[in-house]
Amino acid sequence: MAKITTSDIRNGLNIILDGNIYTVVEFLHVKPGKGGAFVRTKVKGVVNGKVLDRTFKTGESLESVRVERHPYQYLYSDGEFMHFMHKETFEQIMLSPDKVNASEFLKESGEVQIAINTDENQILYAEVPQHVELLVTQTDPGVKGDTAQGGSKPATLESGASINVPLFINEGDMLRVDTSSRSYIERVKN
Repeated sequence: MAKITTSDIRNGLNIILDGNIYTVVEFLHVKPGKGGAFVRTKVKGVVNGKVLDRTFKTGESLESVRVERHPYQYLYSDGEFMHFMHKETFEQIMLSPDKVNASEFLKESGEVQIAINTDENQILYAEVPQHVELLVTQTDPGVKGDTAQGGSKPATLESGASINVPLFINEGDMLRVDTSSRSYIERVKN
């Protein structure tokens, strides 16, 4: 952890506030007519995702943290832990499922980005891509005449996740899914 001052604040900087790591999303140096200058920031929690508005006096001391993201491949789950392999060094690690966001959309050999606090060599979380392509393994059959505007039905994907899909989707269809909203985007042509 490096000591910095408010003059070092920039977008993308990772700092420690209240024992948690936050990334600076926006900042503004303010020099009012009366009183001392200050820096108004909007920060987002790296692990918890909370967005906070914080104001710092000019010259105030902060702690910065270096967070790196590395590409990993999902290997398998042993029931208790999920196993990943670094795509360049082939080093393998285990994570509990609660450290993997949207883990229900992850299939074997799927890619994730793992965020690591390099100052303490601590794994913060694994991030599944926002859009993934998955095969429909179980759903009620589509009926001739069902349209995209008609409604929706539940479908189970090859990763085990269940989402609502349009009525015309059948088993064996490849779908593009938004992992953050847990929703169907489109059917992918094979």
